[in-house]
Amino acid sequence: MGSGLRLWRVGGGVIVSDDQILLVKNLRKGGIVDWTTPGGVIDKGETVLDGLTREVHEETGLSVGDWQGPLYRVEVEAPDMGFLLRAEAHLGHRVAGDLVIDDPDGIVIEAEYAPIERAQALLADANPWVSEPLLAHLIDGVCDGRLFRYRMTGERREETIIERL
Repeated sequence: MGSGLRLWRVGGGVIVSDDQILLVKNLRKGGIVDWTTPGGVIDKGETVLDGLTREVHEETGLSVGDWQGPLYRVEVEAPDMGFLLRAEAHLGHRVAGDLVIDDPDGIVIEAEYAPIERAQALLADANPWVSEPLLAHLIDGVCDGRLFRYRMTGERREETIIERL
């Protein structure tokens, strides 16, 4: 890890029902909107799976009884913004509850189960470190824990350059 970079540990929940994937619509700083799987930052002292279970419940109201994975892992180095993001995506099993949007962070504003074609369209504006690994899982069956690495340069989102390593 690069010196002085803040580490963000993130968990992503891949939840599938009737061949549709659960995606959430996020309202980011600056009014930017994107779609991702539910999940988020793992708190200090939490395991990835405990934090992922908490995040999915907070964002969607759903309870996940078991996780399989990681399906894939993601690492994003952003030296100009001062962070290193490490994420794991896990497949949720034994999902219960009703889909309710009540995110305490106010980021998730909508959720839907989407068939693959719709998911591809919703993910079109997502960061490549979100869309590429998820679509590799959904389309190509990637579930071996492989690492997708990215480097992001630039200090402001609108001028960043993202390259896959």
